[in-house]
This record gives sequence, structure tokens and C-alpha cells, in this order.
Amino acid sequence: MFALDATMSRQPTWDRACSIQAEMFSEAGAVGGLDVQLVYFRGFGECKASRWVSDAHALANMMSRIDCRGGRTQIAKVLARALDETRKARVQAVVFIGDAMEENVDTLCHRAGELGLLKVPLFMFQERNDPAAASAFKEMARLSGGAHLMFNDSAGAELSKLLRAVAVYAAGGRKALEQRKAGGDDGARLLLGKLS
Repeated sequence: MFALDATMSRQPTWDRACSIQAEMFSEAGAVGGLDVQLVYFRGFGECKASRWVSDAHALANMMSRIDCRGGRTQIAKVLARALDETRKARVQAVVFIGDAMEENVDTLCHRAGELGLLKVPLFMFQERNDPAAASAFKEMARLSGGAHLMFNDSAGAELSKLLRAVAVYAAGGRKALEQRKAGGDDGARLLLGKLS
């Protein structure tokens, strides 16, 4: 599951997120394929999910039709969706990209813990240095068995490597990630360091 905060504060980095996801998706295809569901929130209570797709072009097309709108974060809805989907068919990982957290942290952590019990790691990619978001994202990642990763405007290449590494993890598990690390993949090395 690829989840995005599409609130107005993300507008400056939205185009970059759309291009990086294509790299992530093609990397997963090289490992053995991956179905992805795009989930995003924006505006006043709007939280939508796509169908599951295995075509990078279809996913890119869906993302290109989303624009950012003002509103508060709705991470709890994303986590509830991940729980619902996992109860139907196991979700291998949830990738979230956002810059803020404006919700009850205990509620978010409870849902993250539920995902952890179901072996669904949260990979929380954080833009900007918002201390409240950093604290919440780090704890959510820990409870789920995932990782919290910070990035800024100058870290596009590193973000791309890490997202590709998460795709490899989702498609092939830790073993595939360790094989990539042995082959000199920096993203795999960075991600394994966060998972350890």
C-alpha cells in the first residue's frame, strides 16, 4: 500500500513523489512483481483508495490526477484501510509519505501495533522536520516492525533509493533486501540499518 498525504503543505514536493513512485514500482517488478494500492487523503475528510494495480503506468496515471488540497492529516483512516485490506489478503508493507501529524498519537500507535501483530510494517517517510510528526512516525514504525525515515528537498536521490528498497522488501522480503545489499545496493543497506 502506497499512502500519501495530499494536503496543501505537500504541494511543493508532489511532482517529485509522482516520479519516484514509478522507480519504486519498476524495482519491485524486477524482484517478482507487486500489486500496489494508492491511498491518499486531502481536503475536508477526503480519503480515497485506488484498486490494486500491478502496472506502473496505471499507478502513475492515477497519481497524476490527484492534486493537493488544504486539510488536516487523516493517517488513522490510512491505517484503518491497511487493517481492513490485510484481513482480506495480507498487505506486505505500507509506505507512507507525509510531513505532519495532527491526530491523536495514541490512536495511531494502537493501529500501528495492530498492523505489527499482523506482520505489516509501516515505512514512514517524513518530509520537513516537524518534531510532533517525527515522534509519532518513529513510534508507529517501531510498533509495526517498520522504519521511520527523514528526508528533505536535497535528499531526492536517497529517497528514491529507499523507496526502491521498500519495494524490494515488499516483493521479496528481508532475504531479497539482503541480497541487494550484498550486491552493493545503498538503499538496501540504508533500509536494513533502519530495520535492525
